[in-house]
Amino acid sequence: MIRLENHLGLIEIEQDYFNEIIGTAVSSCFGVVGMASTGAKQGLRALLTKKRSFVGQGVRVIRDGNGLVVDLHIVVSYGLNISAIVRSIVHKVRYTVEEATGLEVRKVNVFVDDMKR
Repeated sequence: MIRLENHLGLIEIEQDYFNEIIGTAVSSCFGVVGMASTGAKQGLRALLTKKRSFVGQGVRVIRDGNGLVVDLHIVVSYGLNISAIVRSIVHKVRYTVEEATGLEVRKVNVFVDDMKR
């Protein structure tokens, strides 16, 4: 949960909200096959729901001062230009989060965990 306080009061944004908007944005990018599990909690969730992938899988958002740092773990299509895919993801995630929340995205870290044919 990200907590912010401004002249309007206390604002709390749940991790699930970030998972939903970021996961949807990343999944719509060309070359992205899916998201990769980043830890035991996400792995267990995938196992229990019998789904190999869910929208927020592979997304982690951390508050850094007044901005955010986004970590993404993705699976890409084999044979495509990975740097072009990552650039596209970084721009789309930054735009989507800043438009939806009004918070600055300081950094987007993209980790390519696997490639699929």
